[in-house]
Amino acid sequence: MFPRAAVPKRPYDHRHDSYPPHTPVSRCYDYSHQRLAGVNNFHGPGPERFPTYEWKPRPPAAAPVHPHTPTMTNERKRRNDEYSPHVVKRQRLEPLFRGPPPRCPDQALAGSSRSAVAGFDRFYPSPRAHIQPLLTAVPKSPNILKACFKDKLSDQMVEVFEACQQQASDLARKETCRARLQEDIQSVYAVARLYLTGSSMNGLGCRSSDADLCLVLKGNKRQDPIHILSVLQRLFKSLSYVEKTQLIRAKVPILKFREKGSDLEFDLNINNTVGIRNTFLLRSYAYADLRIRPMVLVVKKWARHGQINDASKGTLSSYTLVLMVLHFLQTLKEPVLPCLQRDYPECFNPLMDIDMVPDGPKHIPPFLSQNQSSLGELLLGFLKYYATDFRWERHVISIREATAFPKNKSQAWRNKYICVEEPFERNNVARAVHQRVKFEAIKAEFAESCRILQHRKDLNSILPVQTIINKELSRR
Repeated sequence: MFPRAAVPKRPYDHRHDSYPPHTPVSRCYDYSHQRLAGVNNFHGPGPERFPTYEWKPRPPAAAPVHPHTPTMTNERKRRNDEYSPHVVKRQRLEPLFRGPPPRCPDQALAGSSRSAVAGFDRFYPSPRAHIQPLLTAVPKSPNILKACFKDKLSDQMVEVFEACQQQASDLARKETCRARLQEDIQSVYAVARLYLTGSSMNGLGCRSSDADLCLVLKGNKRQDPIHILSVLQRLFKSLSYVEKTQLIRAKVPILKFREKGSDLEFDLNINNTVGIRNTFLLRSYAYADLRIRPMVLVVKKWARHGQINDASKGTLSSYTLVLMVLHFLQTLKEPVLPCLQRDYPECFNPLMDIDMVPDGPKHIPPFLSQNQSSLGELLLGFLKYYATDFRWERHVISIREATAFPKNKSQAWRNKYICVEEPFERNNVARAVHQRVKFEAIKAEFAESCRILQHRKDLNSILPVQTIINKELSRR
């Protein structure tokens, strides 16, 4: 258990709190994987379980594929000498938390209270399995956050999250395409392995999220990403299920493409394995507290609506926004989140073999936050922190240390408007904000939204809620 969670403290005193009192919620997750949890939404536990993130042979084509609950008792990872480039493998991800779901005092969690939308944290079938699309309506069942936090703003945030979060069918489609791509890529690069990373896998994605792919090519010879992506671009043009390929020669070169006949887009990089590492770090934070995923999703929707969430146009990337949210929640007087890299460095060692990365978070004990703030209070606090409290010109945002440390004269931070530390590579993920006019626009959006929301306590005042929901529900 974390030191600061050992002794109960007084609830976080929000400076501008005008909400009615709400029932305290226990938000404890078991990082040690001893119990199952309904981690996808705010209902009681169910039979769903996100499978292990391992590379395993696909079942024979003639055999029917049935969803199952994999066990970890006698399993082991495939050794390098057992690897066969001729075997198509399926990427899986084990839940990082199997602890009891949060519940309100005296509130029963009946199985019937679960939503019809099961979300994405369950088994997804092999490429040859038939995928049944899930319902896409906003869940009507009451959930734990709505029951505990009765203020309008929190209720609106939960509504947006429930409607917009990535669904099981969305992830299944991405996994199907990934598996087919890996099989085709192995006709050129026999030992290649293709990983699905980013928001699709860390629990922070929505229905409209693109899919990030990392192609891992191991070997002593240094690989030229541009050359490999050029080879893949030619290959992809011959594939019947891929269209609109585009090679982007950025600092981290990517190949953009789309699944044919749909709006599902992919970004593929070569050996950018830090993306796999931060996928599991962010996933650990995403499920550490029930409020994290809706908080992050609403912040990303707000930033996109305010036109400050596009690194290609000189504003903030979604990854940067996530780190800013996590930093805020780590540094409250009563933290909502721990500092996992500082408290458990062995679980997130940046030198850990990439195949061992998914196992790291299994050894982290539960964290119980004493902070009882509602979602609405946290959103207001987030906007206020960056509108009035945070010193942009002096400090670097760091979730690695759960602090804002002073800028030094290193190239990463010198003459940068916004400094947000990448938790593994320790460079500046906000370097896209290199124009003062963009920086001022970002600050202005924080300040104006903080002012409006503080006065109205209505999410519609800074975000068109129903429009956002309708747009997401129309996806795919």
